[in-house]
Amino acid sequence: MDELTEQAEHDARLLGTRLGLTRRQLLAATTGMAAAAAVGLAGGHTHAHAAPGNGNGVLVPPGKRGIILYTVRDAVGRNPLTSDLPSGFKEVLQELARIGYKQIEFAGYGQNANSEGGNNLGTPQGAQLLRTWLDDNGLEAEGNHGQVPSTITDATIAQFDAACEVANILGFGHIGTGQDPTGSSYLAEWQAAADRWNFFGERAATHGLKLYTHNHDAAYSFLLDSTPDPVTGLPTRSTGLRRLEWFLQNTDPNYVYLEMDIYWAHVAKHRFQSYTAPDGSTVSNVFDPAGLVAAQTTRFPLFHAKDGALRPDLAAGYSIVPFGSGDIDFTTFFQRIGAKGYHNAMYEQDNANTTNTLHQTAPSASLSLENSAYSYGNLAALRG
Repeated sequence: MDELTEQAEHDARLLGTRLGLTRRQLLAATTGMAAAAAVGLAGGHTHAHAAPGNGNGVLVPPGKRGIILYTVRDAVGRNPLTSDLPSGFKEVLQELARIGYKQIEFAGYGQNANSEGGNNLGTPQGAQLLRTWLDDNGLEAEGNHGQVPSTITDATIAQFDAACEVANILGFGHIGTGQDPTGSSYLAEWQAAADRWNFFGERAATHGLKLYTHNHDAAYSFLLDSTPDPVTGLPTRSTGLRRLEWFLQNTDPNYVYLEMDIYWAHVAKHRFQSYTAPDGSTVSNVFDPAGLVAAQTTRFPLFHAKDGALRPDLAAGYSIVPFGSGDIDFTTFFQRIGAKGYHNAMYEQDNANTTNTLHQTAPSASLSLENSAYSYGNLAALRG
């Protein structure tokens, strides 16, 4: 054990004594602070909202700290014949486990063709190989951003069952997609999507899996469900329900689940603050991401823990940055949502291989893994 890590564990024990933590809580705190020290946070920038010592325990337990591999897709796709850096699933999983991650979310099963196993591991045989690497590194896979069929036919049911077979080999608890149930603003399309998702959600449950949808900001905009246009017949105004609010109300809570991307939910809070009511008036309604989750917290087994820096000059209001270097208040979010220890928090950073806030030199080829280590430390340091 190096001196820095030993000091972090000593500090954690002192903190635990002062706060009256149980042995279990103290172990979690020690693990988080040691991990933060191991990735160099003592000399880096730590998000003010992630400061330890202002609560009663870790907000994201060690076993619930995960990453979606989209964050490190450049490393997964790297040619091992031309680089000494971690390349392909096997080496990248080893590195993520070394950093401290315990959970993995896949974003497809493709890698560089020169990596062990070949370019496509989305078959039962490929999944067996991936499962070996997960197990060897003490990792658990929780889900994948795959496809949910847009129609219900014998062929699409068979395709879905095959995806569930791969998911079961990998040990998933969930199966899902990175797309909205529909991109439409209109009630009729959301009703059709709800019917389809109820069907495939029940089908997933027969495989022991929870079906989930991952969403960006548009899914939290207001549903057009009132005042049809006299020519097209399409609704032009809203009764005030957001698209995903309606979806939650009209899908079976036993079969259909959501993965909130916390960054995109905050973009929605910035963008969609009012709607045109049936009488033509403008009604203010600011979105509360944590409030939506708190009202039905077990419908959200997964999160994307993605941070954003305030950018009032951008339409989105934020830009994506490494976790812990932005302005989203994750401490308050995780404190408010309830069911502490239930949710699986997957760090995601779409631009991890290009956005460099860790040092002033040009981004390195290993930047996505550097950002992953930095972000893990900040995720582990959340207290509340």
